[in-house]
Amino acid sequence: MPNRRFADGEVVMGRWPGSVLYYEVQVTSYDDVSHLYTVKYKDGTELALKESDIRSQSSFKHRKSQSSSSSPSRRSTSRSRSRSPGRPAKGRRRSSSQSREHKDDKKKTIQETNLALLKPSENNTRRYNGEPDSTERNDTSCIILEQKLKPDLEIERVLEQYSLRSREEEKKKEEIYSEKKIFETIKTIEKASSKTKELEFGGRIGTFMLIFFLPATVFYLLLMCRQDDPSLMNFPPPLPALESLWEARVFGVFLLWFFLQALFSLLPIGKVVEGLPLSNGRKLQYRINGFYAFILTAAAIGTLLYFQFELHYLYDHFMQFAVSAAAFSTVLSIYLYIRSLKAPEEELAPGGNSGYLVYDFFTGHELNPRIGSFDLKYFCELRPGLIGWVVINLAMLLAEMKIHNQSMPSLSMILVNSFQLLYVVDALWNEEAVLTTMDITHDGFGFMLAFGDLVWVPFVYSLQAFYLVGHPTVISWPVAAAITILNCIGYYIFRSANSQKNNFRRNPADPKLAYLKFIPTATGKGLLVTGWWGFVRHPNYLGDIIMALAWSLPCGFNHILPYFYVIYFICLLIHREARDEHHCKQKYGLAWEREAQVAPPALRLQDGRRDGIRRRSEGAWLSPPIPFHPPILEAVSANQGGL
Repeated sequence: MPNRRFADGEVVMGRWPGSVLYYEVQVTSYDDVSHLYTVKYKDGTELALKESDIRSQSSFKHRKSQSSSSSPSRRSTSRSRSRSPGRPAKGRRRSSSQSREHKDDKKKTIQETNLALLKPSENNTRRYNGEPDSTERNDTSCIILEQKLKPDLEIERVLEQYSLRSREEEKKKEEIYSEKKIFETIKTIEKASSKTKELEFGGRIGTFMLIFFLPATVFYLLLMCRQDDPSLMNFPPPLPALESLWEARVFGVFLLWFFLQALFSLLPIGKVVEGLPLSNGRKLQYRINGFYAFILTAAAIGTLLYFQFELHYLYDHFMQFAVSAAAFSTVLSIYLYIRSLKAPEEELAPGGNSGYLVYDFFTGHELNPRIGSFDLKYFCELRPGLIGWVVINLAMLLAEMKIHNQSMPSLSMILVNSFQLLYVVDALWNEEAVLTTMDITHDGFGFMLAFGDLVWVPFVYSLQAFYLVGHPTVISWPVAAAITILNCIGYYIFRSANSQKNNFRRNPADPKLAYLKFIPTATGKGLLVTGWWGFVRHPNYLGDIIMALAWSLPCGFNHILPYFYVIYFICLLIHREARDEHHCKQKYGLAWEREAQVAPPALRLQDGRRDGIRRRSEGAWLSPPIPFHPPILEAVSANQGGL
């Protein structure tokens, strides 16, 4: 193992990713496994650089002076009497002023060539007050750029001395060549998928435990709702016989539901849009027809009810449906992992390429697994689970009427169904926004998302309706009106904040958004500091929490079980605040500290990363302990409000 050259605390010159410029940095640590140095720039940005991208200050200055003195155009005639077309004829020696002009012209050419290398990153320093340029990626690009560009540029510069073309023509040619070369190089670089270094969810041990803990949590919640007294003190609940948890007919109904939704998604209706560019530059196409699938599903359910199909069959076999969904998601996850082993390197997920089987199985090894044009991850994000959530709620409403011999559902059940129906319809109506979320652009499709989409969402988020069937709660009209107003307030905050963020991301120069102020960052993106995003760091989650509370209030206060989602969601955001605060400080440096001074500390619900490049949870499925949250949130992910 090679010894490290630079010690912790040593001040050196570090290359800024994506450019040929060096800045003064301080070495903070060294990773013996990856052989990467963690360095800190003067603006507070911390990056991991390879040893070849770091130079000592003395050698850096020495090389600079050496290169300037060894240029072919600066050699005296005493060193060589040979003649070349580019050298002045004997007896026509340059004057000192001509020599100085030639040196200045030469320096200008080199500087312009170096600056041309920065154009593709679109992160010019003029966007930020004196902070260095930055790109979103920090991989081997610096090394490859140096290896591929430096020899070619040096050859071009040497040949320039012996060229009969005018300097202006040669300079223009070199700029064009530099830009073309950098684009080709970046495209080649991004095909290589780097290994996942930072493991989430407790690493290999944590993900292994979550594979068993998550299904156990779902089954525990459903079993408790079945009890006459679903108090947490009554633990553990009576366990049913194993043979009663499985029925082939129920599994068949689940498969029918899954493939029916797949059929709806393949129908040639709805517009086709492109997703964000992948690491290799490709843009995948997606058909936006989730709302149409919802309408077709509603028509199919209405037809079944017209022919007197007993929809409360879902309630009678609810636990069996949950087991069937869990079994199917597990089999699907195994298939996804096996097929990912043959996937090209550039198609692997950045967060699920650790090399550890259990971790990659859980987080997802392949980024966008597709069968032909059918995108498995995108389909599962919104269709079977989210639409299934609404169908389950309707089944609970009908079951309540039948069990309690009611001619109409209770007011509490109507409120729960109405609030959550609005939430799902909003998600499907804004389906296109999901394409910018971390689930689509960053996270692989593995057990985490498969279980979350097919089990966690439909069977945990319908917990309030399931609870009300066995534990009816009577509320008065004034109370119902107050709860409705609370839900409307939450929805207004949620939707207006998301719309503000999405509009700003699409076109920050829109005159309608002229009133918004933002802080530019070294990454080329902006942090909104006015509007909803100046009032609170994550207004969309504030609205989400308010709505979640409104969903639970119709269940009364006899038990805490219906409030599981609210508690789970708040704990999730508290955990994310600590995690993302550290990440954003590293990523944005001084800009993040300036933004933190603007957003009121007491109102920082959590990360506040509004750059539009959402990390896990930034969206529908929230991160630790498990990123499961309705896809509508994904549309307006955790990094809301940024460019």
